[in-house]
Amino acid sequence: MYAQYDGLIFDMDGTILDTEPTHRKAWDEVLGRYGMRFDLEAMIGLNGSPTWRIAQAVIELNQADLDPHQLAREKTDAVKAILLDTVQPLPLVEVVKEWYGRRPMSVGTGSESAIAEALLNHLDLRRYFTAVVAADHVKNHKPAPDTFLLCAELMGVSPAKCVVFEDADFGIQAARDAGMAAVDVRLL
Repeated sequence: MYAQYDGLIFDMDGTILDTEPTHRKAWDEVLGRYGMRFDLEAMIGLNGSPTWRIAQAVIELNQADLDPHQLAREKTDAVKAILLDTVQPLPLVEVVKEWYGRRPMSVGTGSESAIAEALLNHLDLRRYFTAVVAADHVKNHKPAPDTFLLCAELMGVSPAKCVVFEDADFGIQAARDAGMAAVDVRLL
Protein backbone atom coordinates (compact mmCIF):
# COMPACT_ATOMS: atom_id res chain seq x y z
CA MET A 1 0.00 0.00 0.00
CA TYR A 2 2.90 2.37 0.69
CA ALA A 3 5.36 0.94 -1.85
CA GLN A 4 5.35 4.17 -3.90
CA TYR A 5 7.08 6.01 -1.03
CA ASP A 6 10.81 5.91 -0.31
CA GLY A 7 10.43 6.93 3.35
CA LEU A 8 7.80 6.55 6.06
CA ILE A 9 7.43 9.09 8.87
CA PHE A 10 5.29 8.48 11.94
CA ASP A 11 4.00 10.90 14.52
CA MET A 12 4.32 9.26 17.95
CA ASP A 13 1.63 10.40 20.41
CA GLY A 14 -1.74 9.04 19.37
CA THR A 15 -0.36 7.55 16.15
CA ILE A 16 1.95 4.69 17.10
CA LEU A 17 1.69 5.02 20.90
CA ASP A 18 -1.39 5.45 23.08
CA THR A 19 0.02 8.27 25.21
CA GLU A 20 -2.92 10.68 25.23
CA PRO A 21 -4.58 9.42 28.47
CA THR A 22 -1.23 9.60 30.26
CA HIS A 23 -0.57 13.14 29.02
CA ARG A 24 -4.02 14.25 30.22
CA LYS A 25 -3.44 12.64 33.62
CA ALA A 26 -0.10 14.46 33.92
CA TRP A 27 -1.73 17.78 32.97
CA ASP A 28 -4.48 17.20 35.57
CA GLU A 29 -1.85 16.53 38.22
CA VAL A 30 0.33 19.55 37.43
CA LEU A 31 -2.48 22.03 36.85
CA GLY A 32 -4.18 20.86 40.05
CA ARG A 33 -1.16 22.11 41.99
CA TYR A 34 -1.95 25.62 40.76
CA GLY A 35 -5.74 25.38 40.89
CA MET A 36 -5.83 25.72 37.10
CA ARG A 37 -8.02 23.95 34.56
CA PHE A 38 -7.85 23.23 30.85
CA ASP A 39 -10.40 22.92 28.11
CA LEU A 40 -10.18 19.37 26.74
CA GLU A 41 -11.31 20.35 23.23
CA ALA A 42 -8.78 23.18 23.09
CA MET A 43 -6.05 20.82 24.26
CA ILE A 44 -7.01 18.24 21.63
CA GLY A 45 -6.81 21.04 19.07
CA LEU A 46 -3.21 21.60 20.14
CA ASN A 47 -2.21 17.93 19.68
CA GLY A 48 1.16 17.80 17.97
CA SER A 49 2.30 21.07 19.54
CA PRO A 50 5.30 21.17 21.87
CA THR A 51 4.48 21.01 25.58
CA TRP A 52 5.51 24.61 26.24
CA ARG A 53 3.01 25.85 23.64
CA ILE A 54 0.19 23.90 25.30
CA ALA A 55 1.35 25.25 28.68
CA GLN A 56 1.21 28.77 27.26
CA ALA A 57 -2.40 28.23 26.11
CA VAL A 58 -3.37 26.86 29.53
CA ILE A 59 -1.72 29.81 31.29
CA GLU A 60 -3.59 32.24 29.04
CA LEU A 61 -6.90 30.43 29.61
CA ASN A 62 -6.38 30.64 33.37
CA GLN A 63 -4.91 34.15 33.26
CA ALA A 64 -2.05 32.88 35.41
CA ASP A 65 1.34 34.48 35.90
CA LEU A 66 3.55 31.45 35.23
CA ASP A 67 6.44 30.66 32.93
CA PRO A 68 5.18 28.30 30.19
CA HIS A 69 8.58 26.62 29.94
CA GLN A 70 8.65 25.89 33.68
CA LEU A 71 5.08 24.58 33.59
CA ALA A 72 6.03 22.40 30.60
CA ARG A 73 9.02 21.00 32.54
CA GLU A 74 6.74 20.13 35.47
CA LYS A 75 4.33 18.38 33.11
CA THR A 76 7.19 16.52 31.41
CA ASP A 77 8.46 15.34 34.81
CA ALA A 78 4.95 14.15 35.71
CA VAL A 79 4.69 12.28 32.41
CA LYS A 80 8.06 10.59 32.92
CA ALA A 81 6.94 9.38 36.34
CA ILE A 82 3.91 7.52 34.97
CA LEU A 83 4.42 7.03 31.24
CA LEU A 84 6.68 4.02 31.02
CA ASP A 85 4.26 1.93 33.07
CA THR A 86 1.12 2.91 31.18
CA VAL A 87 1.81 3.44 27.47
CA GLN A 88 1.01 0.75 24.93
CA PRO A 89 1.60 0.62 21.17
CA LEU A 90 -1.34 1.34 18.87
CA PRO A 91 -2.29 -0.95 15.96
CA LEU A 92 -0.37 1.21 13.45
CA VAL A 93 2.86 -0.18 14.91
CA GLU A 94 2.17 -3.21 12.69
CA VAL A 95 2.83 -0.99 9.65
CA VAL A 96 6.18 -0.07 11.21
CA LYS A 97 7.09 -3.73 11.67
CA GLU A 98 5.88 -4.64 8.17
CA TRP A 99 8.03 -1.98 6.47
CA TYR A 100 11.10 -2.36 8.69
CA GLY A 101 14.14 -3.09 6.52
CA ARG A 102 12.22 -2.25 3.35
CA ARG A 103 12.14 1.55 3.68
CA PRO A 104 13.83 4.02 6.02
CA MET A 105 11.46 5.20 8.72
CA SER A 106 11.51 7.96 11.30
CA VAL A 107 9.44 9.45 14.09
CA GLY A 108 8.50 13.14 13.97
CA THR A 109 6.97 14.11 17.30
CA GLY A 110 5.95 17.17 19.27
CA SER A 111 7.18 15.43 22.43
CA GLU A 112 10.57 16.18 23.93
CA SER A 113 13.38 13.88 22.80
CA ALA A 114 13.99 12.48 26.29
CA ILE A 115 10.42 11.22 26.49
CA ALA A 116 10.29 9.98 22.90
CA GLU A 117 13.55 8.06 23.17
CA ALA A 118 12.63 6.60 26.58
CA LEU A 119 9.23 5.41 25.36
CA LEU A 120 10.46 3.95 22.09
CA ASN A 121 13.31 2.15 23.84
CA HIS A 122 11.08 0.89 26.66
CA LEU A 123 8.66 -0.63 24.13
CA ASP A 124 11.54 -1.99 21.99
CA LEU A 125 10.46 0.15 19.02
CA ARG A 126 13.41 2.54 18.70
CA ARG A 127 15.38 0.05 16.59
CA TYR A 128 12.87 0.36 13.74
CA PHE A 129 13.60 4.04 13.12
CA THR A 130 16.51 5.70 11.35
CA ALA A 131 15.81 8.93 13.24
CA VAL A 132 13.62 10.44 15.94
CA VAL A 133 12.99 14.16 15.50
CA ALA A 134 11.43 15.73 18.58
CA ALA A 135 10.29 19.19 19.67
CA ASP A 136 13.72 20.10 20.97
CA HIS A 137 15.34 19.35 17.60
CA VAL A 138 13.56 22.04 15.58
CA LYS A 139 12.91 25.74 15.99
CA ASN A 140 9.52 25.79 14.25
CA HIS A 141 7.08 23.14 15.45
CA LYS A 142 4.03 21.63 13.81
CA PRO A 143 2.09 22.97 11.93
CA ALA A 144 5.39 24.21 10.43
CA PRO A 145 6.97 21.50 8.24
CA ASP A 146 10.40 21.57 9.94
CA THR A 147 9.96 18.34 11.96
CA PHE A 148 9.08 16.26 8.92
CA LEU A 149 11.64 17.95 6.66
CA LEU A 150 14.37 17.07 9.17
CA CYS A 151 13.07 13.47 9.28
CA ALA A 152 13.35 13.25 5.48
CA GLU A 153 16.86 14.75 5.55
CA LEU A 154 18.06 12.31 8.24
CA MET A 155 16.59 9.38 6.28
CA GLY A 156 18.20 10.63 3.07
CA VAL A 157 14.85 10.73 1.27
CA SER A 158 13.31 13.51 -0.82
CA PRO A 159 10.29 15.05 0.96
CA ALA A 160 8.16 14.39 -2.12
CA LYS A 161 8.85 10.65 -1.71
CA CYS A 162 7.77 10.53 1.97
CA VAL A 163 4.45 9.64 3.56
CA VAL A 164 3.54 10.89 7.04
CA PHE A 165 1.19 9.07 9.42
CA GLU A 166 -0.52 11.58 11.73
CA ASP A 167 -3.45 11.88 14.11
CA ALA A 168 -3.58 15.67 14.49
CA ASP A 169 -4.61 18.52 12.22
CA PHE A 170 -1.33 20.38 12.95
CA GLY A 171 0.63 17.33 11.82
CA ILE A 172 -1.42 16.83 8.65
CA GLN A 173 -0.82 20.49 7.76
CA ALA A 174 2.90 20.15 8.52
CA ALA A 175 3.18 17.10 6.24
CA ARG A 176 1.38 18.83 3.38
CA ASP A 177 3.46 21.99 3.80
CA ALA A 178 6.57 19.79 3.63
CA GLY A 179 5.36 18.49 0.25
CA MET A 180 4.68 15.02 1.65
CA ALA A 181 1.71 12.70 1.41
CA ALA A 182 -0.26 12.43 4.65
CA VAL A 183 -2.29 9.58 6.11
CA ASP A 184 -4.79 10.71 8.74
CA VAL A 185 -4.80 7.70 11.05
CA ARG A 186 -8.05 8.86 12.63
CA LEU A 187 -9.69 7.73 9.37
CA LEU A 188 -8.13 4.25 9.31
